[in-house]
Amino acid sequence: MKLCGHVVDPAGRFFLIAGPCVIESRDLVLRTAERLTEIAARLGLFFIFKSSYDKANRSSITSFRGPGIDAGLAILDEVRRQFGVPVTTDVHSVEEIGIAAGAVDVIQIPAFLCRQTDMLIAAGRSGAAVNVKKGQFVAPSDVAPIVEKLTASGCESYGIIERGYTFGYNNLVVDMRSFAIMRAMGVPVIFDATHSTQLPGGGTQSGGERDYAPLLARSAVAAGVDGLFMEVHPCPDEALCDATNQYYLDRVEPLLATLIEIDRLAKGTGG
Repeated sequence: MKLCGHVVDPAGRFFLIAGPCVIESRDLVLRTAERLTEIAARLGLFFIFKSSYDKANRSSITSFRGPGIDAGLAILDEVRRQFGVPVTTDVHSVEEIGIAAGAVDVIQIPAFLCRQTDMLIAAGRSGAAVNVKKGQFVAPSDVAPIVEKLTASGCESYGIIERGYTFGYNNLVVDMRSFAIMRAMGVPVIFDATHSTQLPGGGTQSGGERDYAPLLARSAVAAGVDGLFMEVHPCPDEALCDATNQYYLDRVEPLLATLIEIDRLAKGTGG
């Protein structure tokens, strides 16, 4: 399967999707995209930049949501043109998909909408690649109907992003078996290393434990995932969204270098 021209090879090196959770400003997005593009080039990683123009699923009505679809897509299109990298963002309605598909390379379906048939069909018909955030309530075997909806709509480039499972209240747990189960279906599997550390709900905003992101990322790469998803920020504690689970931009490169070595050993390749 190809994703934005990149061949997703089960035996090849994992690819990277990364960027700030939400577009806080044009300057922050461009600075972060520039750094991540440079890092990915040095490490030989295929890279897709991610940030959201709107975070519709927030715990509180007062939470920062982003600049909106028009301003946000203009910034993402600037990233694509200035740095020559594909970009992705999440969408929240069928109407948004048609608009976003003209400005981004990959449409991302949020976890809480992962089973919405109309959303999946519209995304599959959009002409863009599609990544679906697997809901915290979806078993790995239940990904098959999601993929069927995409492929029935003509989508030939897609992936599933694993982000853990609801475990009691306000906690997620990652089942490492899920990667093998979904990859056995022929589905490209991407691990969300930062949202998997989230402590959802629990008041006016979700918490998180970003210090566990490297541990979970190492485990997932050792399990043989095809891609890695990380939300990163120059100053995570000051981020306007997901401040407790976004990872530090200045710590990304050494972590990725370690993950590449683990990937090489896990897949038995030289690359």
